[in-house]
Amino acid sequence: MVIIADKKIPDEALYRLKPYEKIILIETKDITYSAISGHPDIFFCQADDVLIISSNLPVPVIDELKTEQIRFVFAENKTGNTYPATAGLNAGVTPDFIIHNENYTDPVLKRLCSAKQFVHVNQGYTRCNLIPLKNNRFITSDKGIEKALKKHNLEVLYVDPKGILLPGFDHGFIGGTCGVFDDNIFFTGSLNRFPEGEKVRDFLDDHNIIEVYDGPLFDGGSLIFV
Repeated sequence: MVIIADKKIPDEALYRLKPYEKIILIETKDITYSAISGHPDIFFCQADDVLIISSNLPVPVIDELKTEQIRFVFAENKTGNTYPATAGLNAGVTPDFIIHNENYTDPVLKRLCSAKQFVHVNQGYTRCNLIPLKNNRFITSDKGIEKALKKHNLEVLYVDPKGILLPGFDHGFIGGTCGVFDDNIFFTGSLNRFPEGEKVRDFLDDHNIIEVYDGPLFDGGSLIFV
């Protein structure tokens, strides 16, 4: 098992994650804009047991994946410098659903998820704004995503993203603050420092919440467990 994380997440979070699994840190230059240049949810998408990776991911990262014997396939499109070329892999995927703006979904991801029900949303940065949980329950920081999921009779909690840190922007988004592995959810930050933290705790009453940083929630483009 490996954790894929942005190199820019707080040092305390990296230190606390190290006892759990090996960490592959993501850092890129001259591919996309700085705020998301190391975000796993921009360069990767996990679809069941297959990891789809950006076709212009730096070679050293690809080599690390190979060393760890992680099964992956390349996306058809490269990650670009600006939206929506940054959003091709930023989908929410569960055993039953793929949630994304279908106009932006990378063809390889779409093909691998062809047996799933596609929930189209306007937000291309879907995974940034979405925490997919077991039993098709979700937390989102995007009203449009909330509305689309409710149309499919799915259980969803909306939270206001204000108070989530993303350097260079007024705020980040809830999906980028965490990663889910089995019944565990790892937050890069403390829910006690988030205005709607108690609401999130209540919704996650069937998960083990692990906070790996004592500061405000930090949007590092999610933590991906593979």
